Amino acid sequence: MPRILVTNDDGYFAEGIKTLAAALANVGEVFVVAPATEQSATSHSLTLTRPLRVRKHDEHLYTVDGTPTDCVILAVTTILKDTPPDIEVSGINHGANVGDDVIYSGTVAGALEGALCGLPGIAVSLSMREGDFSHAAEFAAQVTRKVLDEGLPPHTILNVNVPVGPIRGVRWVKQGMKGAQNNIFSGTDPRGLPYLWIGAQKFFDEVEPDSDYAAMRDGVASITPLRVDLTDYALLEKWSRRSTDFSL
Repeated sequence: MPRILVTNDDGYFAEGIKTLAAALANVGEVFVVAPATEQSATSHSLTLTRPLRVRKHDEHLYTVDGTPTDCVILAVTTILKDTPPDIEVSGINHGANVGDDVIYSGTVAGALEGALCGLPGIAVSLSMREGDFSHAAEFAAQVTRKVLDEGLPPHTILNVNVPVGPIRGVRWVKQGMKGAQNNIFSGTDPRGLPYLWIGAQKFFDEVEPDSDYAAMRDGVASITPLRVDLTDYALLEKWSRRSTDFSL
């Protein structure tokens, strides 16, 4: 039976990870190693300035007072060292992770860290912060089975975004760019001091038709392969043909 490592960035208590773990129990043996508190938008950050505390709730549930990246590293190197996982699934995030969100997402970073540790990784997000996670969890289980059967290239993950409700279609799409804009809220705190608060995103109507943004807009599930390697190979090839001197 395959061993499945599960993490998230909403915290171990979130409905999304509980529903995901229950669905994946039909695929393999599930081990949850997740943040003890919400870690949304922590991206691929590591905790280096203080020690980390691990709490064992039972044989299959551990919490870490750190980021999703911390969780995966400790799971692979220490917590599950004697029973190493075969795959890592991160989610289900409360809210979509499409386009520019991928850069900030702790959910995506959890899957990417799994890939860095040599595991095929899957990041799963629901298009809205609240709703029925059951359909997304069942779809995540299907994707997990497929990846376990067919594998992924090294250092590659699948970024999966699922609409609320039954799956009405699936698209393999690219990561979109600038399909959303942050709303900034201003106010005054109880001490009379001004503040700015980065709020929920406002999505644009005009997006690239082959992007994750478009799939979310159209209410269908999207799957985007992502790689740890951020190299722009076209530009590398173009500039490497020039003189060894750096000149434009």
